[in-house]
Amino acid sequence: MPRLMPEEIEALFTRNDGSYGFARWGRPIAPIVFGVQDETLGIVKGAIEAVVTLAGHQMAETDPELGANLMVFFFREWDELLDVPDLGRLIPELAPLVGRLKDADATQYRAFRFDDQGGIQAAFVFLRMNEAMSEIPAESLALAQAVQVILLWGDRAFAERSPLAVLPESGATVLRPEIAGVIAAGYDRMMPVAAQDASHALRLFARLQGDD
Repeated sequence: MPRLMPEEIEALFTRNDGSYGFARWGRPIAPIVFGVQDETLGIVKGAIEAVVTLAGHQMAETDPELGANLMVFFFREWDELLDVPDLGRLIPELAPLVGRLKDADATQYRAFRFDDQGGIQAAFVFLRMNEAMSEIPAESLALAQAVQVILLWGDRAFAERSPLAVLPESGATVLRPEIAGVIAAGYDRMMPVAAQDASHALRLFARLQGDD
């Protein structure tokens, strides 16, 4: 399996301002998906379940506080978000955010909420399905998004290289094994639910070597 060096792991959780920030879910994940047909719904939920299983985490039908705590929205134009009932309560400053995303011609955006321990409490995934996005196979799109919400990654974690890879012999799209290893290590029961010190990356690295 390809090995990541400590500095590579640290880079996965480094923000644009240079600070380190890691968080994993502190509760079971209860997803809901908007804007897709039943066939795609099954693909998206299946991808989430696969990544949650890899992490050794849990799924749930409902969240006791929020009902659903992972909300995935598929839509054509950013302005559609302004018409979603109560979304403005969940996403602060929704209208200015939509304006910025339109100006940037963005195709995706993720927002997180955190609990008192710094763990992920809820996540929101917004996918604007323009022509280029619509050409991506649903399985690949769903798996990439599931990977990107299972942990709080750094701002540029996958800017230059996707977390996914295509198997040459079969053409199947899979999660890169070194990224799968980082996810599993991050959910190790001896690891903290959140961390702001880069020494955390060394602990992840140690777990990838089979010790700590």
